[in-house]
Amino acid sequence: MPKYKIAYSITSEGLRMKISGRKNAVITGAGSGLGRALAIALARRGWKILAADIDKPEADVTLEMVKQAGGLGEAMHCDVTKIADVQKMADYCFDQWGGVDLLVNNAGVAAGGLTGDIPVEDWHWIVNVNFWGMVYGCHALIPKMKAAGGGYIVNVASAAGFTSLPEMASYNATKAAIISLSETLKSELAPYNIGITVVCPTFFNTNILQDMRCTNDFQRRFAKAAFENAWITSEKIAKMIIKAIEKNRLYVIPQLSGKLIWIIKRISPSLFYSFMALLMRVGIARKLLLLMARLGMT
Repeated sequence: MPKYKIAYSITSEGLRMKISGRKNAVITGAGSGLGRALAIALARRGWKILAADIDKPEADVTLEMVKQAGGLGEAMHCDVTKIADVQKMADYCFDQWGGVDLLVNNAGVAAGGLTGDIPVEDWHWIVNVNFWGMVYGCHALIPKMKAAGGGYIVNVASAAGFTSLPEMASYNATKAAIISLSETLKSELAPYNIGITVVCPTFFNTNILQDMRCTNDFQRRFAKAAFENAWITSEKIAKMIIKAIEKNRLYVIPQLSGKLIWIIKRISPSLFYSFMALLMRVGIARKLLLLMARLGMT
């Protein structure tokens, strides 16, 4: 089996990455949503897919879709909150497949509620999945990628990691941590020919709402409206991710709303959060956020 090769070249579009040889991809949370869409999109481009998910039957469904798209692969049960599961997955791919060329840390959950209202148990739950799940993936795969001579990592975070909207503290904190982790890895992994992309979408069609934990009815109504009225699809975001991999791009911020907040916050973080504090103080933040969600602006 040929070794994975990654080469960089400068074009009019910037730094581009060219992939040749073996193409093995591991995707966590591949049983639904963005993980499934990305598995199918990569399969169409000749990648072999390991569809990993805590819900093995749904991972099996994804694998069938991968095969229907002309791809190959396997499905595997993996609980990303358990380092033993993640390490077993990594060892299997390097022992049986010969290596992993692309790791997509995608598994994630959501929770909503005011700080102090969110049960401590829910904090542990979301941190274990969203933060430790991605740390475990990096911890298990990076040494092996270094030894193999290169690879690529995609961490699926969220625009929540830099917008930090109210009543989402636990979710915001985990996603901000993943953005910071990815930014750190950008420089740390450069000497080892390992690329990194962090994905920061706002709301889009996904199954994360099914397991979302909320402390009040507003959070449920807001999340439901935001997901139902989202204009972008998982398939569209999957294409954006693949393009980012090809160009070795650090950030993927798919939606215009996310891009605008990113720019405003970078220009004046203090002004941005003072405005959000004012909306909360006068009691219109919830009404405004719900209206934006219903208009598909979140």
